[in-house]
Amino acid sequence: MLFARGLTRIARSGYSRSRWILCYNEHQLLHNTNHFPAPIQSSGKVLGCRVIYSWVSSALSGVGQQAHHQRNSIDEEQLDPFSLVADELSILANRLRSMVVAEVPKLASAAEYFFKMGVEGKRFRPTVLLLMATALNLPTSRLPPDATVCTLSVELRTRQQCVAEITEMIHVASLLHDDVLDDADTRRGIGSLNFMMGNKLAVLAGDFLLSRACVALASLKNTEVVSLLATVVEHLVTGETMQMTTTSEQRCSMEYYMQKTYYKTASLISNSCKAIALLAGQTAEVSMMAFEYGKNLGLAYQLIDDVLDFTGTSTSLGKGSLSDIHHGIITAPILYAMEEFPELRVVVDQGFDNPANVNLALEYLGKSHGIQRTRDLARKHANLASAAIDSLPQNDDQDVQRSRRALVELTQRVITRTK
Repeated sequence: MLFARGLTRIARSGYSRSRWILCYNEHQLLHNTNHFPAPIQSSGKVLGCRVIYSWVSSALSGVGQQAHHQRNSIDEEQLDPFSLVADELSILANRLRSMVVAEVPKLASAAEYFFKMGVEGKRFRPTVLLLMATALNLPTSRLPPDATVCTLSVELRTRQQCVAEITEMIHVASLLHDDVLDDADTRRGIGSLNFMMGNKLAVLAGDFLLSRACVALASLKNTEVVSLLATVVEHLVTGETMQMTTTSEQRCSMEYYMQKTYYKTASLISNSCKAIALLAGQTAEVSMMAFEYGKNLGLAYQLIDDVLDFTGTSTSLGKGSLSDIHHGIITAPILYAMEEFPELRVVVDQGFDNPANVNLALEYLGKSHGIQRTRDLARKHANLASAAIDSLPQNDDQDVQRSRRALVELTQRVITRTK
């Protein structure tokens, strides 16, 4: 089988030495396969493509020398984290669309609902994981001889891509199930799946995505990674149950709220980051740093989500604003407001079925520092995530440094976003 080798990517800035080589199988691209491809194949193919990351590429040595003289300090370089992995994200998006194909047309339409072009979301989690994969590349002194570098890097990167795919399928499955539980009618700016196709099909589509994720997870043949991501699913269920079955004391507890938030939001990204590190053969210490980055990034993300539920609009959020309080869900801004105005506790205990109670709670919130204190807490967790990246072992490779800077940049984007 002939392979056309092309698309050598020298990054988006003139001095970057991003050393990706995408190889594609011309024959395979001519065929539209309807079966579910194995996420990991011995040849390292991904949707007929292979991604080879070459730590030592003589073909780019000239570019590297030119870059050394022309580039500014890497610390001054402006990075767009999403652009750094844009090409690879496109491969993942195509692959995900192929992975959710089902035999029953109605189920296929439901399963691919949020993977279609234009509604696949920001792909935030795959971006984090692909950047983490590069950020944790081993120094060249620890790599095998040149002859085996490409083969090993293909296999490793493909396995790490698989983790990103699994994570996205688990995430979307959780959204489908959450929308049923919350009786939501919008998601990502369009009608939610349960609103468009009914609760039963939405639940089955979520289950289907989880089954696809399980198949992909099993293909990794790594029991520790399997255990990590299986625990994530358990945490998602636990967190949702905590939210549904709270006592009065638990609803008003910041500790309980943060534990629930970890289960519902941060567990997925933290354990996925750790899985990336484990697949790369990193030490337990480095793997824990990756975990800490994901945990704190996830917590910061959700805290800002809770702020935006009060300050954003339905248009900017892609879903209804004030949805949490209308569903009786108490989040950090209200919890902080209760600390300043204990009388708000009475309103919270009465519930928010009465619109007057919603308005009263919003009045107290407006007089309090609840929004700002929640932003401050999000910033604290963002800083902890950045510190985890700064604590990683030194690596002078430019691509590694650039990816680490991008991960730090993401922490700031999370806490300054408006949608």
